[in-house]
Amino acid sequence: MSLDSEISKRRTFAIVSHPDAGKTTLTEKFLWYGKVIREAGHVRAKANRSYTVSDWMKIEQQRGISVSSSVLNFPFEGCYFNLVDTPGHQDFCEDTYRALTAVDAALVLIDSVNGVERQTIKLMDVCRMRKTPIITFINKMDLDGRDVLELLDEIESVLQIQTSPFTLPIGYGKAFKGVYCIADNTFHTFNKEDGKQEILQMSSADDPKLIELCGEEYVKEFKNRYDVATQAMEPFDREKYLAGKQCPIFFGSAVNNFGVRQLLNTFADIAPPPVPRESNIRLIEPTESKFSAFVFKIQANMDPKHRDRTAFLRICSGSFERGNKVLHCRTGREIRLAAPTSFLAQDKEVIDKAYAGDIVGINDPGLFNIGDTLTEGEKFKFSGIPDFAPEFFARVTLLNPLKSKQLSKGLAQLSEEGATQLFSALSSALPVIGVVGELQFDVLKHRLEAEYGAEVQLDKIPVFGIRWILGEQKSQETFSKEYRGDCMHDKNGNLVCLFPNEYRLNLAVKNYADLEFNNLSPASPL
Repeated sequence: MSLDSEISKRRTFAIVSHPDAGKTTLTEKFLWYGKVIREAGHVRAKANRSYTVSDWMKIEQQRGISVSSSVLNFPFEGCYFNLVDTPGHQDFCEDTYRALTAVDAALVLIDSVNGVERQTIKLMDVCRMRKTPIITFINKMDLDGRDVLELLDEIESVLQIQTSPFTLPIGYGKAFKGVYCIADNTFHTFNKEDGKQEILQMSSADDPKLIELCGEEYVKEFKNRYDVATQAMEPFDREKYLAGKQCPIFFGSAVNNFGVRQLLNTFADIAPPPVPRESNIRLIEPTESKFSAFVFKIQANMDPKHRDRTAFLRICSGSFERGNKVLHCRTGREIRLAAPTSFLAQDKEVIDKAYAGDIVGINDPGLFNIGDTLTEGEKFKFSGIPDFAPEFFARVTLLNPLKSKQLSKGLAQLSEEGATQLFSALSSALPVIGVVGELQFDVLKHRLEAEYGAEVQLDKIPVFGIRWILGEQKSQETFSKEYRGDCMHDKNGNLVCLFPNEYRLNLAVKNYADLEFNNLSPASPL
C-alpha cells in the first residue's frame, strides 16, 4: 500500500474532559469496538471485574482517576486510531496540554448532569488556541440531567463554538428511550435492562412509529428540540469543523455502550488524517517521504520489573522501519530505533513499520527530552511543545539514608517525564521539586516508594513565583550571593530563584536591571 493511503487511514486524537465525566469508560468502549480487549473494565473494579486498560498505574487504580496520559492504538472500520487518554484533573493539566500537541483532533466529553465544567473550559481554550477540530459526546443520558437545548446553548456560549447535533435524545434519565439520528432518520433504541439496541428506520421525525415506541409526551419534547436543531442551528460544515469553529454533537451513555459506535463511525468519517506541522524552518507535510517525529512524553517504569523508560514519539512525516537510523537533532547524534512499539496503555508490542500520524514508543536510555525532534537527516525543531513553570514547590527529605542512590535515580527519571521539575538548591543539599498541581506531590511520593523503594517526606516551600535569571555571568553570581537562600539550579544548570513574595521579586527586578527575570525556562538548544 502507498505511503499516502497508509497516512490517510490514520486518526490521531485525544479524549478530554472534566474528572468523572466518563472519559476512561468511553475509552474502554472504543477499545472493545477495536477488538483489542474482550471486556471493558470499570474505573473502580470489583473483585470479579477487570481494571480499566488505560488506567494502568497502581495509584490510578486505587483512586479511580487518570494521573498520566495513556496511549492506545487500535484499528476500526479501515482506519487506524491513535488515541491519547488524558488526565481530567486540573493538577495534571500540563500532561494533557502536551498530549494535545501530539494529536490532530479531540473528543470533548460532557456530563449531561453537570454540563460544561471548569476543567473542560480550560482544555477547550487549548484546543481553540491550536484550532483543533473537536467532536462532543454528551454522556450519562440515562441519568436525570440538564435540558438538552440548555446544554447546547451552554456549549456555544461558554466553549465559544458552534454546535451541530448529529443525534438528539428522546427522553432522559429513567425515561431515556434512545437517540434519533438526524442525517439518516433512524431511531436507535435504548434498553438499560438487557442492553439490546435496535436501529429502526423512520420516514421522518414526524413518523407516528416514534409515538408508539416512546410515548406522545416524550416525542413532543423531542420534536421541539428537533425543530430548533434543524431550523435555528447551522447545518454541519466540515470546513468549519476542521477549522475548530463547529463541533458535531452526540448523545449517549458510555457505561451502557450506547451511542458509542455512532460516535466512532463519525470520527472515522470526518476527523482529519495527519495534518502539517510547523517547525523552526518550514512547514512539514505528513506525506513527505522522509521521516520526522517529536517526543511529547516520557514515561519511566511502565514495566516496573525492567525499570524501563519509554519516550513517546508522534510521527509527523513519512514512515520508518524497525532498525532505521535517525538524527537526534538536539545532540546531533545518529541513533538506531531498534524496537519501536505500539501501545495498549502499559502493554507494548514491537512493530516493524509506522507512518505519519502514529504514536509509537522507543526505549529511552536517558537520551531524550520532551520536545526533542528526530529526523532522517535534516536538522530542525518542531514548534509549539510547551514547557510549564511549576507553581508549587517542596524539599525532599529521604527517610532512609541507605536509599540515597534509589532516590537520586527516581527523582532524575521522574522529573524527565515532565510532570515534576528537579532543582538543586545553592544553600542546602536537599533536592527541591516543583509541580504544576499539588496532587503531583502525592503521585511523586507514591511512585518513589513503589517503584524505587525510596520513602520520602515532602516539606512544601511557600513561593510567590519562580523566575529564571538570565544575563552576564558576573551579574548572576552577584545576584545569587545576595539571594542565596532562594536560588537554585534547574536540570540544565540555569540559575533559578524562588521568590517568597511579590515585594522581594519587585526589589530584585529594580536592583538588577541588567538581568532578565523570566517566568519560563530558556528554550533547550536545537
